[in-house]
Amino acid sequence: MSIFHKISTLFRSNINDLIARAENPEKMLNQVILDMRDQLTRAKQEVAAAIADERRLRAQLDEEERLAHVWSDRARLAIKQGRDDMARQALLRQQEHQGRVDSLTPSWQAQAQEIEKLKVALRQLNDRIEEARRKRNLLIAKEKRAQAQKRIQETMSGLSDASAFEAFDRMAEKIEASERKALAAAEVTEVLVGDSLEEEFRALESGGAQNDIDRRLEGLKQEMGLLPNGTSPRQIGSGQEGNQRVTSVQEAELLEAFEQLEAEERDGEMR
Repeated sequence: MSIFHKISTLFRSNINDLIARAENPEKMLNQVILDMRDQLTRAKQEVAAAIADERRLRAQLDEEERLAHVWSDRARLAIKQGRDDMARQALLRQQEHQGRVDSLTPSWQAQAQEIEKLKVALRQLNDRIEEARRKRNLLIAKEKRAQAQKRIQETMSGLSDASAFEAFDRMAEKIEASERKALAAAEVTEVLVGDSLEEEFRALESGGAQNDIDRRLEGLKQEMGLLPNGTSPRQIGSGQEGNQRVTSVQEAELLEAFEQLEAEERDGEMR
């Protein structure tokens, strides 16, 4: 595990340096992910080299076992042929190769066990990097929310100063006062430049309709024989006072009065 210890030490050193001089958390997190992937690549290379060493050791062990079997078979063959001298030489060679097998086997077994541990550690490292990659976006979002909240708090702190609101109120009052002055000036201008003669003629024209009603009323009274002899139709029901009386009667009251007159007339006819 010394490979991963070395990589971990280097990685922690780089991370601590990044944190110490970090100004932009998003850039720092991205850089951390890049460094993690770089360390993962190095770890893969180291593990691959260790696996290659294990396979080379295993190949050497297999070769020594094969040679030990070969020389053992040759010793048997020499014994069958009655060549004890050759059998002794074969057994000596077989013993040498078997000795190498016995010495290589523990080393290979230890190397194989270390390789399995490295593979497990490599998978764990890869899983942690993938988890960190998934969390990166969440952390960046949290950082942005924190920065937004900080700016809002700073803005609210600035607005809490009463002078800002007082300045706003003064400006609003100034604008409203300016509006009132403009409206007053417009009214004065209208009074000064207005055509009084035109207004008088409008008044006369509006009264003409009422005069026409008065003339029709007088004509109707004359037809009904209600005007006294020698009385001019213009002297009855004319004048400003009569106009004011007619115009001052509300429509509902007028209808009620007519209904009362009609009822009295019907009663008179029945009697």
